[in-house]
Amino acid sequence: MTTETKTGISRRGLLGAFAATFVVAAPTYSNAFGLLRGAGDIRRIRMYSGRTGESIDTIYWLEGDYIKEAVKEINHFMRDWRSGDTVKMDLRTIDIMAASHRLMDVHEPYMLLSGYRSPSTNAMLRSQSGGVARNSLHMRGQAADLRLDSRSVSQMARAAASCNAGGVGRYSRSNFVHMDCGPIRTWGG
Repeated sequence: MTTETKTGISRRGLLGAFAATFVVAAPTYSNAFGLLRGAGDIRRIRMYSGRTGESIDTIYWLEGDYIKEAVKEINHFMRDWRSGDTVKMDLRTIDIMAASHRLMDVHEPYMLLSGYRSPSTNAMLRSQSGGVARNSLHMRGQAADLRLDSRSVSQMARAAASCNAGGVGRYSRSNFVHMDCGPIRTWGG
């Protein structure tokens, strides 16, 4: 059942018009939000990269459909910054990230520390740290390492774990949370 105003415009139609206007008015923004089915009509993701100096604020899902151009923008943004290689990021991971962000009720964008990693980048990082998995989901475009200044690692991890949709790693010493769309599990401290 939809509620319509006296002008005959439904809430869904109004949201669609708003989102379309937003995308046209700010073509450099990506439009996103996603994972939990009851999350609403719009899915949005906000991130910046200290490594590249880039930022993204985009609606990537609108009323049941992923927005192709926004998803391409996310894939490019989450590339391996060392090699420049990109992959199609698994949208389930983006959905977990967006749902977690929304659950924390924060306006600050995530700082993306690591999205996609090429096998050579993963091997290099593995040789420098014991905390890098040999078969990391980063190499499949299924994971992200994220930070928020306004939320603790514990707050971020709790929000991600409450999505009950993938892996959540706490890296308190390094001040970031790993989120992925692999098997449901948690680790770290």
